[in-house]
Amino acid sequence: MAADLYQAHDYFQMDDLLTDEHKLIRETAREWVKKEMSPIIEEYYEKGSFPKHVIPGMGEIGAFGPYIPEEYGGAGLDQISYGIIMQELERCDSGLRSTSSVQSSLVMYPIWKFGSEEQKQKYLPKLATGEMIGCFGLTEPDFGSNPAGMITNFKDKGDHYLLNGAKMWISNSPFADIAVVWAKNEEGRIHGLIVERGMEGFTTPTTHGKWSLRASDTGELVFDNVKIPKENLLPEKSGLGAPLACLDSARYGIAWGAIGAALSCYDSALRYSKERIQFDRPIGGFQLQQKKLAEMITEITKAQLLTFRLGQLRNVDKATSAQISMAKRNNVDMALKIAREARQIHGAMGITNEFPIMRHMMNLESVITYEGTHDIHLLITGMDVTGLNAFK
Repeated sequence: MAADLYQAHDYFQMDDLLTDEHKLIRETAREWVKKEMSPIIEEYYEKGSFPKHVIPGMGEIGAFGPYIPEEYGGAGLDQISYGIIMQELERCDSGLRSTSSVQSSLVMYPIWKFGSEEQKQKYLPKLATGEMIGCFGLTEPDFGSNPAGMITNFKDKGDHYLLNGAKMWISNSPFADIAVVWAKNEEGRIHGLIVERGMEGFTTPTTHGKWSLRASDTGELVFDNVKIPKENLLPEKSGLGAPLACLDSARYGIAWGAIGAALSCYDSALRYSKERIQFDRPIGGFQLQQKKLAEMITEITKAQLLTFRLGQLRNVDKATSAQISMAKRNNVDMALKIAREARQIHGAMGITNEFPIMRHMMNLESVITYEGTHDIHLLITGMDVTGLNAFK
């Protein structure tokens, strides 16, 4: 792979809004990505596997639950710090960011927010370092955009629960040590359960044949009469609002991460436009290429401003689910369009792994539909502004 030559692009001087701590966090994550991930990402993407040997390094740079309090092994950082780390990871690859955001927002977050003190002490410190990896089980074969219809269920057997069902499209599942699984009790109420690898009847088949997120391990969660200790139930919140709160945190991270993918594509296209000579001059000197590049940096800048403000609102617990949906939808759509335009600027070279463009494009085709599809997030905004529910 070519050297990682990425240079930051800050058209509206967003750095003036960041603290020195934010900048240090960004520099630490960026340097780690350039040293540890950029040289190997194409190899692992082609192999279709996640480079598990980098997990300890991800823990060291705070990529796992950076906002989790220090008493539970986290760094106690703010929401903007979390977003910055997600942006730097996805600047490399969406699969890398997915591994991190699942661990942070879909595993550590629910244990921190909804778990018992014993659960927090048992799991969070090991999850923060990467000694333990988790996954999140909500989506089912027949229930994606409508998670309330889930079939996975558990029954009270006196001294334990008995869990049955299946989840699919689960990032990290093939190698996860634990799964935070959402299932219905006998009254139909949704609860979170911590399922540990090794429990009899619990299997995690790997999903093969992906053309997207290939450097992220994806699989299923299958539960065949799995005995769950009662102390593994998340006690502090039930109902669909519990997993949706986790998704809010993850979607927020995606909104930042997608900017990283867009910046990677823009950076590569800008550099290529200055180096590629046609008709005796760099193609960046032609009006059509300048139009593409000018529109790219404009859309990136708009997304940066939107997401930074969202981070400020998250810091004071004022960000709404609808605001998060708007940012996730806008930013991923923006990044995907920029990837496609960047491919045009690169010409035929844009389809090769000498440049990151096609890899980002394929990844973003997943990101635009996972954790709420492009259309579902549009309807969330529509319901928020009209007060009318289009889902039923």
